[in-house]
Amino acid sequence: MSETLTYSYHQPSSLQKAHLQDELFLAKYSEVEKKEIPCFFWGSLTDPYITARCLITLSTVVKSSFSLSPFQLAMLKDPIVTAGNEKIRFEGFSHCAGVYARVDVLPGGYDGEFLENGTTNVDFNQPMLSALSTIQKNERVMLSVGKKEVSLHKENMKVVERKVPLPTKWIKGLTTVQLYLSQSEKVLSFNRIQALQLFQSMPNGKPKTDYYLQMRGNTPVFSPVKSTYSVCIGGAHRLKLLEPLLPHIDKLCVFPHPDMQSTNWQLYFGNVRFCLSISRDAWRGFSGEGAALESLIEDVPDEWIDAIDKYSYINQAFNSTLFAINEGVDLKTVGNLTSRLSAMGLLGYDLDENHFFYRRLPYKLGRILSLNPRLKEAEKLLEEGKVEILSRTDTRVEANVEGSGVKHVVVLEGDQERCTCTWYSKHQGERGVCKHLLAVKKKLIN
Repeated sequence: MSETLTYSYHQPSSLQKAHLQDELFLAKYSEVEKKEIPCFFWGSLTDPYITARCLITLSTVVKSSFSLSPFQLAMLKDPIVTAGNEKIRFEGFSHCAGVYARVDVLPGGYDGEFLENGTTNVDFNQPMLSALSTIQKNERVMLSVGKKEVSLHKENMKVVERKVPLPTKWIKGLTTVQLYLSQSEKVLSFNRIQALQLFQSMPNGKPKTDYYLQMRGNTPVFSPVKSTYSVCIGGAHRLKLLEPLLPHIDKLCVFPHPDMQSTNWQLYFGNVRFCLSISRDAWRGFSGEGAALESLIEDVPDEWIDAIDKYSYINQAFNSTLFAINEGVDLKTVGNLTSRLSAMGLLGYDLDENHFFYRRLPYKLGRILSLNPRLKEAEKLLEEGKVEILSRTDTRVEANVEGSGVKHVVVLEGDQERCTCTWYSKHQGERGVCKHLLAVKKKLIN
């Protein structure tokens, strides 16, 4: 399978002078147009300097890689922009998909109007970054997000953006990172001085061992020595991406995953937030974790997706209970709907508000679901009749799954599950279930 999708934009992006201001129009593409929407949001940024600094850092994340070759690094990618529910969000991944970043412009961070909800994809190349880098603190900057353009209005600049390929691994990364975010809880909060002190203890270069975040009195430090209540960072050098923003923050909060599969760092700048999530190890991308595979075992009816899309025009924040009430769907039926939609990349997660939000990705569902090879291999095992249920009770299931010259034994017992395959032995469920466990679970549902 190709690792990228090549988009054909209806027109190039451009920065044009109008009414004594320059207007930046960034092209957008979607496979699944619902209706013609000329503009999602229009207004001015109340803190354009900080917003620009955050967008430049997000672009730095997008251009970074901590495991790919120089050849793979040569390809630039573009972030996702969502406008709705009184928020504007910019999201992106590093090339290796092990670092996720999001900029949230919150109410009070703009003075404008949301005319509609929508999601688009835009280029962040060097000319556009140069435009952002020249924004001053007291400068008037206008922003609009729409079907055909995302425009930034300022003086004395002109930029033309061209189409770029979008990596399919981003959709897989969006699957896992949102589930990890939803399971994370805030454990530490630092003011600006503490945050700057913390990053002074950052090791130089690329550390060869895990580093831990811990408190020494009232001072936070990074240390290679694990201690009680410390937070495992893994590849701590990736956090250096945040250093340009630290002098401007109000506070920094840390939200680790309970099993330390990721850590989430949220920076606050008044009405603008910057969230950075890093995977457990520098060589592990969120796109390959497989944490959401079990949520994809059950199919989501197409009519539900259409209803959710209609519901999300009204409220970008997603609430499965409210959706069930509005659409007359059995509450028991939608019990796992949130996790399944997140597994498809259709939901993001807001750490502060503690809820999922809907993003209308420009992908057909068939393409999203096709990005999970373990799930496809599990379906192939079922189609070829290689899954045999040996015994089944209320508390225990045992099955044989035929492999290459060997039969793997799968056991489901209460909350415990195990398989005799090499994948399970190596990862012990930390990177999602193996294809044999998936096949057995899907057979039990069917």
